[in-house]
Amino acid sequence: MWLQRKKSTNRVPSFPPNFSCSSFKDIQKLFPSESNPPHSSKPSIFHRVRLAKSILRAWAPRPAALPPPELNDKASQSEIPTISLPGTENRIVVFYTSLRVVRSTFDDCKDVLSILRGFRVSIDERDLAMDSKFMDELQDTLKWKSISLPRVFIGGRYIGGGDEIRKLHEAGELKKYVEALPPVVNGVCDSCGGFRFVLCEECSGSHKIFCEKGGFRSCTACNENGLIRCPSCR
Repeated sequence: MWLQRKKSTNRVPSFPPNFSCSSFKDIQKLFPSESNPPHSSKPSIFHRVRLAKSILRAWAPRPAALPPPELNDKASQSEIPTISLPGTENRIVVFYTSLRVVRSTFDDCKDVLSILRGFRVSIDERDLAMDSKFMDELQDTLKWKSISLPRVFIGGRYIGGGDEIRKLHEAGELKKYVEALPPVVNGVCDSCGGFRFVLCEECSGSHKIFCEKGGFRSCTACNENGLIRCPSCR
């Protein structure tokens, strides 16, 4: 009546002779807590690479920042070739622009002119917006590919731009460059009103001259704006 119970075919796995089973007291060694990973005390490879790079950057020699040539001592100035503008040894020459296209450039030009006008010496203000030939003259003098404005020459010697003029003025050194120049005797020019330019008499400021044979042609006596340098204050 009763079915005979089949013998179980499951066998107890056999273990190698060198196998040892840990007891429950070793459970903490087998399963350490997640809060203390086995390699938490050692930095990762990425951390060590970043640390090595930071150490190398700290040890690397840094180039010393050189002050502008105008602020160096006399020994350093003798080694730097000076840039001169012939024919302007008795006045200040400022290359600037009166256009407001670039606000920062316009503000720099305005600040430099305001500083230099306070010394009451002769200033040759060369506005590139009035005559494009001033840019060609400035590039031929400085030999630079790109030139920002303003650019200042004092006593025929190149001094720098807006940053250099402000630094020299704040340090009280700009007065030493200007004090050797003759002071202004006359006020505003009666011919040009201080603009340094007058209308061309050949074309009356139109920059065009009519010729019976060829019709209208460009005037060669003035610039592209029909202006010429004022002969009274040039």
